Amino acid sequence: MNPILLAPLFLLVAPLFGGLLTGVDRVISARMQGRVGPPVLQPFYDLGKLLQKDVRPVNPIVEPLLLGHVVFMALSGAMIVGGVDLLFTAFVFALAALLLVLAAGSVNSPYSFTGAERELIVLLASEPFFILMLAAVSKVTGESTFAGVLASPERVAPILPGIVLAFLLVATIKLRKSPFDISTSHHPHQELVRGLTSDMSGRLIGWVELAHWYESALLALFVLLLVNWSPPLALGAFLVVYFLEILVDNSTSRAKWQLVLQSTWAVTLVLAGGNVLALFLLRS
Repeated sequence: MNPILLAPLFLLVAPLFGGLLTGVDRVISARMQGRVGPPVLQPFYDLGKLLQKDVRPVNPIVEPLLLGHVVFMALSGAMIVGGVDLLFTAFVFALAALLLVLAAGSVNSPYSFTGAERELIVLLASEPFFILMLAAVSKVTGESTFAGVLASPERVAPILPGIVLAFLLVATIKLRKSPFDISTSHHPHQELVRGLTSDMSGRLIGWVELAHWYESALLALFVLLLVNWSPPLALGAFLVVYFLEILVDNSTSRAKWQLVLQSTWAVTLVLAGGNVLALFLLRS
């Protein structure tokens, strides 16, 4: 399909995919906890209500920053499928995450400020991996665009097993699952519940949720880049990984921020960096 058509298609389909994924997540989590759970479409009802609600007055710059967070998160996925250089989109992806940090940090509240600090730690922990992953994918295939990687005869995942294993850990951070949900934990037994959005209300929370749906779809695109020889297999692999993330989320407690940062950097350097170094030595 023409990349020019894929970009707007992503903008339309990604929220549907992310919302359904969130609905299935809630149902599976409820069953694991012995509850019935909400309907699968409940996230869409919740988002519709949030976007219609008024906002409690906070810093007036918060909503523009959150709108930028949504726009740049959506733009990251649209740029990938639209044929923009993969490494460039990684920096747009990081910019989207940074806008969320700025929005939370601009609220005059110790809870939001703590959540913003923890979200910045998440950003520092995860973004170096994505840059390294996209650089490695481009190196293996010799292509720097989404369509080029999918058309490449090189099978990425078997050549980059360290990247694949590291992705499983980093995906836990980006999907906001325990034990790495240090900024957005929704469990009431934690000392800070939803610190990042604790002083946001109404449509502000709706913008954060919508951006997360785009982010979930973007992670699915990353899996497709790794399993580049079969889109159906890539989708199946993403769903299996997501189920494992739900299982881990419901069976672990939240880690300290020091462990999040140290473990992610260690995995990025050892598994991802080691894989890239081995690839460079073998191909040189």
